[in-house]
Order: sequence, then structure tokens, then C-alpha cells
Amino acid sequence: MTVNLGGIIVTNRFIPYGKQWIDEDDIQAVVEVLKSDYLTTGPTVKEFEEKFAEYVGAKYAVAVSNGTAALHAASFAAGIKEGDEVITTPLTFAASANCILYQNGVPVFADVDPDTYNINPEEIRKKITSKTKAIIPVHFTGQPCDIDEIHQIAREYNLIVIEDAAHALGARYRGKKIGGLSDMSIFSFHPVKHITTGEGGMITTNSKELYNKLIQFRSHGITKNEDNYINESHGSWYHEQQFLGYNYRMTDIQAALGVSQLNKSDNFLERRREIAQIYNQELKDIEWIKLPYQESERESSWHLYIVQIDEKKLDKSRREVFDYLRKEGLGVQIHYIPVYWHPYYEKLGYNKKLCEVAERIYIKAISLPIYPKMDDIDIDRVIKVLSSI
Repeated sequence: MTVNLGGIIVTNRFIPYGKQWIDEDDIQAVVEVLKSDYLTTGPTVKEFEEKFAEYVGAKYAVAVSNGTAALHAASFAAGIKEGDEVITTPLTFAASANCILYQNGVPVFADVDPDTYNINPEEIRKKITSKTKAIIPVHFTGQPCDIDEIHQIAREYNLIVIEDAAHALGARYRGKKIGGLSDMSIFSFHPVKHITTGEGGMITTNSKELYNKLIQFRSHGITKNEDNYINESHGSWYHEQQFLGYNYRMTDIQAALGVSQLNKSDNFLERRREIAQIYNQELKDIEWIKLPYQESERESSWHLYIVQIDEKKLDKSRREVFDYLRKEGLGVQIHYIPVYWHPYYEKLGYNKKLCEVAERIYIKAISLPIYPKMDDIDIDRVIKVLSSI
């Protein structure tokens, strides 16, 4: 299939909503590790952690196998246990709430702000009980949450704050990078994220105590630190499993890719912002599209570019628009089905209409393609296809 863009005929290739950018530097970094003595539990993981912590402005970083593992590890380190309630948003990927269930805690969903789509601090306050242990805000699409307000609530009620920053690498809140502001922050390195390690995740913290728990948790709950042994050491080979952990380790192969990708992160971020600015300018006059709103003093990392469809003005349903865009080769996506709408959560007793603002956003939202490897022809085609509806 071909398409005419202002008299220029180009191949109507499929444009996904997100995609990695891998170049020769990345490939060579991985090859070097493959030729080295360490494929896992080696020095490259530590290098990645140190460089990542410095990049986001945190004291410590712990690399793990994926973003979900990062959420689970953070929930463990926070001390979430059976019966503890943890407040989070329903407008997120299921892992943001599943990590609470992994610890036998209870996810409590607070509604979102209708403009930013982020969790609403006023709604958090409404959901706090004597059982509330923590808050997991999500920097949805890459726009930072109301961190100061969330921190104020946490101080009042002695709560842990775990920022789900899977969308927000490089984002800033009042001039400070996301990653060093709360008790813990987690990141994802899935191929559609800002940088990729294939699969991978990271937890950042400024607490030495939390750091030590995270390091031990990602490796079966085992420690080789003699100062922390519970029993007497038998010799230099000795180690102790002190609690039930998991094998959530990242390989040196992944970490090498992560180090190489991190070196390009600012360039990736700049391109995402350029694309968002073009969309903002070129789509602003389409009356049936609501563009994403950005708060002042917050710099989004633009993981997603979400528009809302006004079905009445267009006289077409969101599904019709979605199907048309897919047919035209645009890999648009929907982010996200409210977590408690999933059948598993329904079985746990969650009902619809729990967070009505989030549900209204979901039924209107479509995510447009946005990733650094998009060229100007790709961007122009997205705009022209949307304008043609």
C-alpha cells in the first residue's frame, strides 16, 4: 500500500506506537560482554546501576530483570504484608497493582485528575484508612504526578511512597529529575520505553537500608555479607538465605545495552519532545480531538501521546477511529483498561464505576505513535491520516 503525502508517494509502512532504537554502539557493547568472562553477576551491572543513579539524581540504584520485578522488589522492601492497603491509580498497566497482591496486600484505587490523567491527591486522601501502608503513584505518559502533595499526605500518615516511573525516565518535577525524590522509584527498560535492555528494570532510592533489602531480595534473599550473618560462618564459601527472595537479577548482557542506551537518553528525550510539539501544533485545530494537557513546572518525558476522541463532534465511535487508524497502518494503542475492569480483579470483588474519571478517559483515549526513530515522513503521515477522518 502507498500513500500520497503532498504529491510524494511513499510506502505505507506500519508505524507502531513505540519502538526501540538500537545502533552499532549498542551492538558492540553487547558483543564486548559476550566476549568477556562475565555474562551475569559481573561488573557491567554495577556500572549500569551507578551511572543510572547519577543520571536520575539518586544515591542508589538496583538493576532487576524487568519493571514488574522492580515493583515487586520495592513493595517487599517497603514492608507491605498481608492486609496492608496500598493506594494507586487504576489508569496504569496491571503490574502497578499486581505488585501489591504479590505481597498479599490490598490494592486501593484512587481516581485521577481529568486533565493530567495522574492520580488525584484529593482522591488519595479519601481512600486512606488505618490499614494504609503506602502510595504507588504512576507518572502516566511521562508527566510527573503532584509529588509535593503526595509527599505531604505520606508525612501526615507515615506512608511509604513508591513512584512508578516506568514512563518517566528524564522527566522533571519543578526542575528535579524523577528518580531521587521519594522513598523508591521504579523504571522499566522494555523496548517501547525511553531506553531498553530488552527486558529490564531499576529501583532507585536514597536509603541505604532499602538498598540493602533490594539487593538481597533480587537474589533469592541470600547474602554473602559476613557482617550481616545470623549464624556463624563456616568459611569463605558460606552464605545465608535470610528470607524468601526471588531470582530477579539482570544479566551483564542486558546491563551493557543499558549503559550504551543511557548515553543516548537525552537525545531520545529531545526527539520525543520535538514530536509532541509537532503534534500539539498540527492537531490543535481538529475539533474532535482533545490534546494532552501539561502542567507548568513539569517536564514530561512523553512516553505516550494520548488524545481523547469526542464522538459527538466526529459522529464516529472511538472504536471506529481506532480501527480506521490501524487499517491505515498506524499502530495506535489504548492505554489503559482500568485495572479493576480485568476479570481477575472482578473476581477479587472490585466493581466498575469505582473511579469514574479514569473510566471516562479510558473510553475516549487513543495513544498516537511517538518514539525517537520516527522520521518527519512518519509524523506527517500520522497527522494527515488523522486529518482525513
